[in-house]
Amino acid sequence: MKVVFLDDVPGIASSGEIKNVADGYARNYLIPRKVALLANTAAIKQAEARSREKARQRAETEAQLKEQASMIDGKSIEITARVGSKERLYGSITSADIAREMENICGVVIDKRKIEMGENIHQLGSYEIAVKLSKDIVPRINVTVVEQIVEKGDEVNKEKTGKKEKKDTEEKESE
Repeated sequence: MKVVFLDDVPGIASSGEIKNVADGYARNYLIPRKVALLANTAAIKQAEARSREKARQRAETEAQLKEQASMIDGKSIEITARVGSKERLYGSITSADIAREMENICGVVIDKRKIEMGENIHQLGSYEIAVKLSKDIVPRINVTVVEQIVEKGDEVNKEKTGKKEKKDTEEKESE
């Protein structure tokens, strides 16, 4: 029996395809679940119209992704982070941090899952990172991690408050 598939059926056919399937499979499974229709002229025209609409939407989406890729390709992003000994970061720079910084600098919102990093960044330096917008569109950005400058006055104040808190807790314990 010839049917026109309305939805994708894994391993059988994708939406819009016309295929021959077993009569029982079509009557008992595909048609009652509205996954396929009998292949008559009206159904074939409907499937063709649906496939043209999908192709138009795909082309529109791809054009938007290419425009977005041209906006971010080759951009340099500078992220500041606190640094410990041997230029190691306190914590790490993740794809979420890079996505947030790209939104601030470029004005382009990118999902953190599209940023392809082998692992999080733990060192100062420059890194080239790929952003996979689609299967074929993969722009690259440069991420530079620099040391966060802490003023000496702020550091001294933090140390003093830390010592004061210790004294307060010691006094409470002795009472």
